[in-house]
Amino acid sequence: MAVLKIKENVYWVGVIDWNLRNFHGYSLADKGTTYNAYLVLDEKITLFDTVPEKFKLDLYHQIQQLIKIEDIDYIVVNHVEPDHSGALPFIIEKAKPEKIFCSTMGKKALLDHYHNPNWPYEVVNNETVISLGKKSIKFMETRMLHWPDSMFSFIPEDKLLISNDGFGQNIASTERFDDELELELILAEAKHYYANIILPYSSIVQKTLENVQNAGWDIDMIAPDHGLIWRSHLDKIINLYKDLSAQKLKHKAVIVYDTMWQSTEKMAKTIAEGLVSQQISVKIMSLKSYHHSDVMGEVVDAAAIICGSPTHNNSMMPLMADFLTYMKGLKPVGRIGASFGSFGWSGEAPKHIAQILEEAKFELPLEPLKIKNVPTHETLAKCKEMGKALALEIKKKLS
Repeated sequence: MAVLKIKENVYWVGVIDWNLRNFHGYSLADKGTTYNAYLVLDEKITLFDTVPEKFKLDLYHQIQQLIKIEDIDYIVVNHVEPDHSGALPFIIEKAKPEKIFCSTMGKKALLDHYHNPNWPYEVVNNETVISLGKKSIKFMETRMLHWPDSMFSFIPEDKLLISNDGFGQNIASTERFDDELELELILAEAKHYYANIILPYSSIVQKTLENVQNAGWDIDMIAPDHGLIWRSHLDKIINLYKDLSAQKLKHKAVIVYDTMWQSTEKMAKTIAEGLVSQQISVKIMSLKSYHHSDVMGEVVDAAAIICGSPTHNNSMMPLMADFLTYMKGLKPVGRIGASFGSFGWSGEAPKHIAQILEEAKFELPLEPLKIKNVPTHETLAKCKEMGKALALEIKKKLS
């Protein structure tokens, strides 16, 4: 992919990963992704972040389209995760930079990952300002957004914020800017990314947004390390982050379930009828059809999560256990939870689900609902009533 000027003497030199579908081993990326690296041409030529190790020659080629790689003076490491630093040892070997700028935790992470104490590290903090010549760099530590080493870099002369994983999306495309693709698509992918990566750190997101505002940075472009660069719709992505980090919820329920002989599925559909009859939007998601990261993309703004499984070996189905473990780790807060399921002779699954939801600090206004074997019209009526009761709880919560 050709390099692209994003500001005067600032270039995107990243790599497009068209074939990626599994992001970091736990989240789907069905549209691929990009690994965005940025090169500033000034008196001190500076590279911001790199790419995965397997794409090191692609990055090398990108840089060589503009300069000789040995002309790089500085490298800024905003984030040490291997998809952004994997090519770093190769680039350092070729470029032999004067300095490598990173946070305090960034230096520790680089030593832990690459075991080279002889690199020319220079630790920066929120007060550090680096002159590149005509341009300069200011830094802001963003610890746990989403690693301890994470930081933002800001070039005030260009009003350019380089935000590492903040404001990113997994989209592989030849387009580089947010006004070149459908905005609804980009925001949906940003939401999915947030739900599966940033959500546990929502309080830090809120503090970071506040810190950026207090710093008085005049920003007209946000360049993340994944996906499209924001130049036209900064208000949209910032407002999305404000809403998601505040865990602002909708009159919406997600019913997620697994089923063996479709009895639990019938219960799920009937609970949905009860919710819809009370004007609650519902998303029904079978774990055999939806990956747990896609479910979280819906859970992120839902007021209620209703989980169903038949009883299997005195517990829940494996896919439900997987989902609950995953969701619990992402720490959604302020949600209503409920559980249901069919059973043949023991019926423990709804109780076990409820226990995990309670451990995850969900509000559980109703007792778990279980139906033996195949539901009848009479037992399905209980499911519909459950949906109606949960709808009332959602309205009460959001009133």
